[in-house]
Amino acid sequence: MTKFNDTLLRAARGEQTEHTPVWYMRQAGRSQPEYRKIKEKYSLEEITHQPELCAYVTHLPVQNYGVDAAILYKDIVTPLPGMGIDVKIEAGIGPVISNPIRSAKDVDTLREFNPQEHVPFVLDTIKLLTTEQLNVPLIGFAGAPFTLASYMIEGGPSKNYAKTKAFMVSEPQAWFKLMDKLADMIIIDLKAQIQAGAKAFQIFDSWVGALNHEDYQIFIKPIMTRIFTELKDEGVPSILFGVGASHLVMDWNELPVDVVGLDWRLPIKQARQMGITKPLQGNLDPTLLLADWSVLEARTKDIIDQGLEMPGHIFNLGHGVFPSVNPDVLKRLTAFIHEYSASKK
Repeated sequence: MTKFNDTLLRAARGEQTEHTPVWYMRQAGRSQPEYRKIKEKYSLEEITHQPELCAYVTHLPVQNYGVDAAILYKDIVTPLPGMGIDVKIEAGIGPVISNPIRSAKDVDTLREFNPQEHVPFVLDTIKLLTTEQLNVPLIGFAGAPFTLASYMIEGGPSKNYAKTKAFMVSEPQAWFKLMDKLADMIIIDLKAQIQAGAKAFQIFDSWVGALNHEDYQIFIKPIMTRIFTELKDEGVPSILFGVGASHLVMDWNELPVDVVGLDWRLPIKQARQMGITKPLQGNLDPTLLLADWSVLEARTKDIIDQGLEMPGHIFNLGHGVFPSVNPDVLKRLTAFIHEYSASKK
């Protein structure tokens, strides 16, 4: 078997690496023709319930692009049915929930999550990947409490998170109980993913940028501190990522998290000037994957140069790969990131 590539793990620990490691959010699936063929026959849920097929989709970008990590193919709402939430992923919409949370009583009825009972297929996929297929780290992941709560309360995707915010400030006791129940689930779920073989994990707080700084500190930061503290003993690097959350990154720097993920709005250099000392992940605007190569190359060079000013940079996008992206662009970009960063070391 090929030598294990631990570049991403070393970068996440702030160590010097031979090149800047790279992986892409939503690299598994989306724009890959092999994946699109599978999706003609199977839904996301059906793929995730078949470990061999799910492992194939997860492994595909490592084979096709040469990235330094695999990200498990599943959705952040995958564990929610185990808690009693009836969720379906609708094409072109996203997660849709038929029994949304609207009261303290709804929070009380949420069940305890058991990974071995509720998502054994996920654990089987991880074991298959990490014992037989991958020569790079597998990144496990979970949704963060606010982002999961936003789906659970709104009943699906939202533009303004009005119901979620109203519930948060109007029913603080029920809100904190919901946060604790989701934190319990996230901790148990990620511990099971790590035990099955995941070598790092990312928590997606995709929509937490909708909150202002004060509300984040009151309603979210304590539960994020608890989650990362309880997972610290697992001994694998942790990453936190959100969209439109540049105003919260100094709070993230104070959390017991290893890597701060940046979207495309905040330059790495500016994050460092603000005082962020942790390793950083990011942060190419994914729309640039559709631009001319000369533009993409110039922007990529700039991000790598900024990242190299301190040890501990993982190249990624500022959000996920679009379905319309040409896979050849991702392959070429990965090779360029490796070659250019190595030449600057």
